[in-house]
Amino acid sequence: MIVLGVESSCDETGLALYDTQRGLLSHALHSQVAMHEEYGGVVPELASRDHIRRAIPLLEQVLGQAKVDMKDVDAIAYTQGPGLAGALLVGSSIACSLGLAADKPVLGVHHLEGHLLSPLLAKEPPEFPFIALLVSGGHTQLMRVDGIGQYTLLGETLDDAAGEAFDKSAKLLGLGYPGGPAISRLAEFGDPNAYKLPRPMLHSKDFNFSFSGLKTAVLTVVKNHPANICDQDKANIARGFVDAIVDVLTAKCVSALKHTGLKRLVIAGGVGANTQLRESLNAAAAKKRFKVYYPELEFCTDNGAMIAFAGAMRMQINPNAAKKDYSFNVLPRWPLDDIRVV
Repeated sequence: MIVLGVESSCDETGLALYDTQRGLLSHALHSQVAMHEEYGGVVPELASRDHIRRAIPLLEQVLGQAKVDMKDVDAIAYTQGPGLAGALLVGSSIACSLGLAADKPVLGVHHLEGHLLSPLLAKEPPEFPFIALLVSGGHTQLMRVDGIGQYTLLGETLDDAAGEAFDKSAKLLGLGYPGGPAISRLAEFGDPNAYKLPRPMLHSKDFNFSFSGLKTAVLTVVKNHPANICDQDKANIARGFVDAIVDVLTAKCVSALKHTGLKRLVIAGGVGANTQLRESLNAAAAKKRFKVYYPELEFCTDNGAMIAFAGAMRMQINPNAAKKDYSFNVLPRWPLDDIRVV
């Protein structure tokens, strides 16, 4: 079974072809980072318009790379939510139009389920059950995963997600957008003892997160400096911020594993590419004797491969999951633990 995946939830347009027998056949991605950089963040209207321009050329690219024709595709999976409403509408309308034109069934996929399952595309995929940390620009959640569609929310952020805190703190340091990779690189040159920033909810005895206070702590440090902060002090502040957020994420993951008795941890989402987070989790895994799994770096950010894969997994469980119903609606807010395999 070959599934075409279409991803357009935010500022990346991704298309991919996944074959349940041969694996990932092809994938193509266009990032809008350069376009949004001058605005310091994603502009929804610009994002939606760019998805319209990019989707069909990317479709032609993945079909050509895989040497597959639309008649060979068995189903089309698309991101139905959560995400930016306009951006979701573009991907959904393109997927359903393709389905109608080619007489193929379509299936709306949860964006976070795509991220959650993306480590299964790796050479050594995890087995169920496992604990998953979904950590991205808009989401920070700990889930227990017992199978496809079997997700139990253990905890989530009460305010800013980890990725938001990265971007906002980077902006305070004048690092531009996207801030996550920039502040992570800068932190490598910082002194870990220069600034001890707060670890919000580190000892809360639950699995929830809160990062707005950490961002405010960075703001306070910056305001207490002279007008021009030297490069070394910026690096020190970045190091203090990154250490704080990594400590919290690592501690919560370890606590969730201990609480459930599971020994497998999956990291998914854009922040999952963070070098310091991976080093911290790997060290904790060696000490506590659990195994941690990551997506390939190219699948940490939004991409079509994870949507094609998630759609294929759902159709393997339920062949009728995809339907020739080309009316569509999008779900900009869609809790992951609300979805079930039917």
